[in-house]
Amino acid sequence: MVPGAYDALSARLIAGLGFPAVYVTGAGLANSRFGVPDIGLHGLAELRDQVAALADVVEIPLIVDADTGFGNAVTLTRVVRRLERAGASAIQIEDQVWPKKCGHFTGKDVISVAEMASKVRAAVDSRASEDTLIIARTDARATEGLDAALERAAAYREAGADVLFVEAPSSREELQAVGRRFDVPLVANMVEGGVTPITGRDELGAWGYSIILYANAALRAAQRNVTVVLDRLRREGSTIGADDLIATWQERQEAVGKSYFDELEERYKS
Repeated sequence: MVPGAYDALSARLIAGLGFPAVYVTGAGLANSRFGVPDIGLHGLAELRDQVAALADVVEIPLIVDADTGFGNAVTLTRVVRRLERAGASAIQIEDQVWPKKCGHFTGKDVISVAEMASKVRAAVDSRASEDTLIIARTDARATEGLDAALERAAAYREAGADVLFVEAPSSREELQAVGRRFDVPLVANMVEGGVTPITGRDELGAWGYSIILYANAALRAAQRNVTVVLDRLRREGSTIGADDLIATWQERQEAVGKSYFDELEERYKS
Protein backbone atom coordinates (compact mmCIF):
# COMPACT_ATOMS: atom_id res chain seq x y z
CA MET A 1 0.00 0.00 0.00
CA VAL A 2 1.66 3.22 -1.16
CA PRO A 3 -0.11 6.55 -0.60
CA GLY A 4 0.87 9.60 -2.61
CA ALA A 5 2.47 12.61 -0.96
CA TYR A 6 1.75 16.08 -2.30
CA ASP A 7 4.35 17.79 -0.11
CA ALA A 8 6.96 17.04 2.54
CA LEU A 9 4.48 17.22 5.42
CA SER A 10 2.20 14.61 3.86
CA ALA A 11 5.28 12.44 3.24
CA ARG A 12 6.14 12.68 6.93
CA LEU A 13 2.59 11.65 7.86
CA ILE A 14 2.74 8.66 5.50
CA ALA A 15 6.06 7.51 6.93
CA GLY A 16 4.91 8.12 10.49
CA LEU A 17 1.90 5.85 9.99
CA GLY A 18 4.14 2.98 8.97
CA PHE A 19 3.58 2.75 5.23
CA PRO A 20 6.48 1.03 3.41
CA ALA A 21 6.98 3.71 0.73
CA VAL A 22 5.81 7.09 -0.54
CA TYR A 23 4.53 7.82 -4.03
CA VAL A 24 5.71 11.19 -5.34
CA THR A 25 2.60 11.96 -7.35
CA GLY A 26 2.82 14.16 -10.42
CA ALA A 27 -0.85 15.08 -10.15
CA GLY A 28 -0.34 15.99 -6.50
CA LEU A 29 2.60 18.21 -7.41
CA ALA A 30 0.63 19.97 -10.15
CA ASN A 31 -2.48 20.39 -8.01
CA SER A 32 -0.89 21.42 -4.70
CA ARG A 33 2.16 23.42 -5.70
CA PHE A 34 0.86 25.12 -8.81
CA GLY A 35 -2.92 24.83 -8.51
CA VAL A 36 -3.28 23.38 -12.01
CA PRO A 37 -4.64 20.09 -13.37
CA ASP A 38 -2.51 17.06 -14.22
CA ILE A 39 -1.98 17.84 -17.91
CA GLY A 40 1.80 18.13 -18.14
CA LEU A 41 2.28 21.69 -16.89
CA HIS A 42 5.30 21.09 -14.64
CA GLY A 43 8.79 20.06 -15.67
CA LEU A 44 11.82 18.17 -14.47
CA ALA A 45 13.19 20.97 -12.29
CA GLU A 46 10.00 21.21 -10.23
CA LEU A 47 9.77 17.44 -9.89
CA ARG A 48 13.39 17.13 -8.89
CA ASP A 49 12.93 19.77 -6.19
CA GLN A 50 9.87 17.91 -4.89
CA VAL A 51 11.77 14.62 -4.68
CA ALA A 52 14.68 16.26 -2.87
CA ALA A 53 12.33 17.91 -0.36
CA LEU A 54 10.62 14.62 0.45
CA ALA A 55 13.87 12.65 0.60
CA ASP A 56 15.16 15.16 3.14
CA VAL A 57 12.44 14.32 5.66
CA VAL A 58 11.66 10.60 5.21
CA GLU A 59 13.83 7.52 5.04
CA ILE A 60 11.38 5.13 3.38
CA PRO A 61 11.63 4.62 -0.41
CA LEU A 62 10.26 7.20 -2.83
CA ILE A 63 8.45 5.96 -5.93
CA VAL A 64 8.60 8.90 -8.33
CA ASP A 65 6.06 9.65 -11.05
CA ALA A 66 8.23 10.98 -13.87
CA ASP A 67 5.36 11.21 -16.35
CA THR A 68 6.72 10.59 -19.87
CA GLY A 69 10.28 11.46 -18.87
CA PHE A 70 9.85 14.99 -20.28
CA GLY A 71 11.14 14.11 -23.74
CA ASN A 72 12.67 11.27 -25.71
CA ALA A 73 15.04 8.44 -24.76
CA VAL A 74 18.06 10.74 -24.78
CA THR A 75 16.55 13.35 -22.47
CA LEU A 76 15.28 10.56 -20.23
CA THR A 77 18.85 9.59 -19.39
CA ARG A 78 19.29 12.94 -17.66
CA VAL A 79 15.90 12.68 -15.95
CA VAL A 80 16.81 9.33 -14.39
CA ARG A 81 20.20 10.55 -13.17
CA ARG A 82 18.77 13.71 -11.62
CA LEU A 83 15.87 11.99 -9.90
CA GLU A 84 18.07 9.21 -8.61
CA ARG A 85 20.51 11.70 -7.12
CA ALA A 86 17.59 13.61 -5.58
CA GLY A 87 16.47 10.50 -3.72
CA ALA A 88 14.25 8.39 -5.97
CA SER A 89 14.17 4.66 -5.22
CA ALA A 90 11.90 3.88 -8.17
CA ILE A 91 11.14 5.92 -11.28
CA GLN A 92 7.89 5.52 -13.21
CA ILE A 93 7.65 6.47 -16.89
CA GLU A 94 4.65 6.17 -19.16
CA ASP A 95 3.95 5.83 -22.87
CA GLN A 96 1.71 8.83 -23.34
CA VAL A 97 2.37 11.56 -25.87
CA TRP A 98 3.76 14.70 -24.22
CA PRO A 99 2.17 16.77 -22.77
CA LYS A 100 0.55 13.91 -20.90
CA LYS A 101 -2.76 13.81 -19.05
CA CYS A 102 -3.94 12.14 -15.89
CA GLY A 103 -4.42 8.45 -16.58
CA HIS A 104 -8.13 8.74 -15.81
CA PHE A 105 -8.77 11.73 -18.09
CA THR A 106 -10.19 11.38 -21.60
CA GLY A 107 -8.30 12.51 -24.69
CA LYS A 108 -5.05 10.65 -24.04
CA ASP A 109 -2.76 9.40 -26.79
CA VAL A 110 0.26 7.10 -26.74
CA ILE A 111 3.59 6.88 -28.53
CA SER A 112 4.69 3.80 -30.46
CA VAL A 113 5.72 0.62 -28.70
CA ALA A 114 9.21 0.90 -30.19
CA GLU A 115 9.71 4.44 -28.92
CA MET A 116 8.58 3.58 -25.41
CA ALA A 117 10.75 0.45 -25.35
CA SER A 118 13.75 2.59 -26.24
CA LYS A 119 12.90 4.94 -23.37
CA VAL A 120 12.71 2.00 -20.97
CA ARG A 121 16.14 0.80 -22.14
CA ALA A 122 17.53 4.31 -21.72
CA ALA A 123 16.16 4.52 -18.19
CA VAL A 124 17.61 1.14 -17.25
CA ASP A 125 20.99 1.98 -18.75
CA SER A 126 21.12 5.39 -17.04
CA ARG A 127 20.44 4.42 -13.43
CA ALA A 128 23.47 4.50 -11.20
CA SER A 129 22.24 1.60 -9.06
CA GLU A 130 20.40 -1.55 -10.06
CA ASP A 131 18.46 -1.10 -6.82
CA THR A 132 16.68 1.85 -8.45
CA LEU A 133 13.59 0.30 -10.00
CA ILE A 134 12.22 1.33 -13.38
CA ILE A 135 8.42 1.17 -13.57
CA ALA A 136 6.94 1.14 -17.06
CA ARG A 137 3.37 2.34 -17.35
CA THR A 138 1.12 1.99 -20.36
CA ASP A 139 -1.95 4.15 -20.92
CA ALA A 140 -2.99 2.22 -24.02
CA ARG A 141 -6.06 0.64 -22.39
CA ALA A 142 -8.02 3.82 -23.09
CA THR A 143 -6.87 4.21 -26.69
CA GLU A 144 -6.15 0.72 -28.03
CA GLY A 145 -7.93 -1.67 -25.67
CA LEU A 146 -6.78 -4.06 -22.98
CA ASP A 147 -5.14 -6.65 -25.23
CA ALA A 148 -2.94 -4.01 -26.84
CA ALA A 149 -2.07 -2.60 -23.41
CA LEU A 150 -1.00 -6.06 -22.26
CA GLU A 151 1.16 -6.51 -25.34
CA ARG A 152 2.77 -3.16 -24.73
CA ALA A 153 3.48 -4.01 -21.11
CA ALA A 154 5.11 -7.27 -22.21
CA ALA A 155 7.34 -5.36 -24.62
CA TYR A 156 8.38 -2.94 -21.88
CA ARG A 157 9.27 -5.85 -19.62
CA GLU A 158 11.39 -7.28 -22.43
CA ALA A 159 13.11 -3.89 -22.68
CA GLY A 160 14.16 -4.15 -19.04
CA ALA A 161 11.42 -2.66 -16.87
CA ASP A 162 11.45 -4.03 -13.32
CA VAL A 163 7.78 -3.32 -12.61
CA LEU A 164 4.76 -3.04 -14.94
CA PHE A 165 1.84 -0.65 -14.58
CA VAL A 166 -1.22 -1.03 -16.82
CA GLU A 167 -3.17 2.14 -16.14
CA ALA A 168 -6.95 2.40 -15.92
CA PRO A 169 -8.39 -1.12 -16.27
CA SER A 170 -12.13 -0.54 -16.40
CA SER A 171 -13.39 -3.51 -14.40
CA ARG A 172 -12.46 -6.10 -11.80
CA GLU A 173 -12.23 -8.62 -14.63
CA GLU A 174 -9.66 -6.48 -16.40
CA LEU A 175 -7.65 -6.09 -13.20
CA GLN A 176 -7.59 -9.87 -12.89
CA ALA A 177 -6.60 -10.27 -16.55
CA VAL A 178 -3.54 -8.08 -16.02
CA GLY A 179 -2.55 -10.12 -13.00
CA ARG A 180 -2.94 -13.41 -14.87
CA ARG A 181 -0.81 -12.21 -17.78
CA PHE A 182 2.35 -11.30 -15.87
CA ASP A 183 4.53 -13.02 -13.31
CA VAL A 184 6.40 -9.84 -12.43
CA PRO A 185 5.74 -7.03 -9.92
CA LEU A 186 2.62 -5.09 -10.91
CA VAL A 187 1.12 -1.73 -9.94
CA ALA A 188 -2.59 -1.14 -9.35
CA ASN A 189 -3.71 2.48 -9.22
CA MET A 190 -6.79 3.14 -7.11
CA VAL A 191 -8.32 6.50 -8.07
CA GLU A 192 -11.53 7.41 -6.26
CA GLY A 193 -14.04 8.37 -8.94
CA GLY A 194 -11.72 7.20 -11.72
CA VAL A 195 -12.06 4.51 -14.36
CA THR A 196 -10.82 1.58 -12.28
CA PRO A 197 -13.10 0.17 -9.56
CA ILE A 198 -11.69 0.59 -6.06
CA THR A 199 -10.64 -2.88 -4.93
CA GLY A 200 -9.32 -4.07 -1.60
CA ARG A 201 -5.70 -4.83 -0.82
CA ASP A 202 -6.25 -8.55 -0.20
CA GLU A 203 -8.00 -9.11 -3.52
CA LEU A 204 -5.42 -7.18 -5.50
CA GLY A 205 -2.62 -9.05 -3.78
CA ALA A 206 -4.27 -12.37 -4.59
CA TRP A 207 -4.54 -11.28 -8.23
CA GLY A 208 -0.79 -10.65 -8.42
CA TYR A 209 -0.34 -6.96 -7.66
CA SER A 210 2.70 -5.91 -5.61
CA ILE A 211 2.17 -2.15 -5.33
CA ILE A 212 -1.22 -0.55 -4.70
CA LEU A 213 -1.20 3.20 -5.23
CA TYR A 214 -3.58 5.63 -3.61
CA ALA A 215 -1.87 8.50 -5.35
CA ASN A 216 -4.04 11.40 -4.28
CA ALA A 217 -6.19 10.19 -1.39
CA ALA A 218 -4.23 12.38 1.02
CA LEU A 219 -4.44 15.45 -1.19
CA ARG A 220 -8.16 15.08 -1.73
CA ALA A 221 -8.79 14.48 1.97
CA ALA A 222 -6.82 17.63 2.76
CA GLN A 223 -8.70 19.61 0.10
CA ARG A 224 -12.07 18.58 1.53
CA ASN A 225 -11.09 19.23 5.14
CA VAL A 226 -9.45 22.60 4.44
CA THR A 227 -12.54 23.68 2.54
CA VAL A 228 -14.82 22.73 5.43
CA VAL A 229 -12.72 24.53 8.05
CA LEU A 230 -12.23 27.68 5.98
CA ASP A 231 -15.91 27.84 5.09
CA ARG A 232 -16.78 27.61 8.80
CA LEU A 233 -14.26 30.37 9.53
CA ARG A 234 -15.80 32.58 6.85
CA ARG A 235 -19.36 31.97 8.01
CA GLU A 236 -18.91 31.95 11.79
CA GLY A 237 -15.89 34.19 12.30
CA SER A 238 -13.75 31.70 14.25
CA THR A 239 -12.69 28.04 14.41
CA ILE A 240 -14.57 27.43 17.69
CA GLY A 241 -16.20 24.02 17.48
CA ALA A 242 -13.90 22.77 14.74
CA ASP A 243 -11.49 20.93 17.02
CA ASP A 244 -12.35 17.58 15.46
CA LEU A 245 -11.28 18.92 12.05
CA ILE A 246 -7.98 20.55 13.04
CA ALA A 247 -4.78 18.89 14.24
CA THR A 248 -3.86 19.80 17.78
CA TRP A 249 -0.90 22.07 18.45
CA GLN A 250 1.10 19.09 19.69
CA GLU A 251 0.15 16.90 16.73
CA ARG A 252 1.36 19.61 14.39
CA GLN A 253 4.73 19.93 16.10
CA GLU A 254 5.22 16.16 16.24
CA ALA A 255 4.41 15.85 12.54
CA VAL A 256 7.24 18.19 11.57
CA GLY A 257 9.80 16.77 14.00
CA LYS A 258 10.10 19.81 16.25
CA SER A 259 11.61 17.78 19.11
CA TYR A 260 14.55 16.87 16.88
CA PHE A 261 15.31 20.51 16.22
CA ASP A 262 14.88 21.29 19.91
CA GLU A 263 17.60 18.73 20.59
CA LEU A 264 19.83 20.37 18.00
CA GLU A 265 19.33 23.76 19.62
CA GLU A 266 20.29 22.31 22.97
CA ARG A 267 23.34 20.54 21.56
CA TYR A 268 24.71 23.53 19.70
CA LYS A 269 23.72 26.44 21.93
CA SER A 270 26.60 28.74 22.77
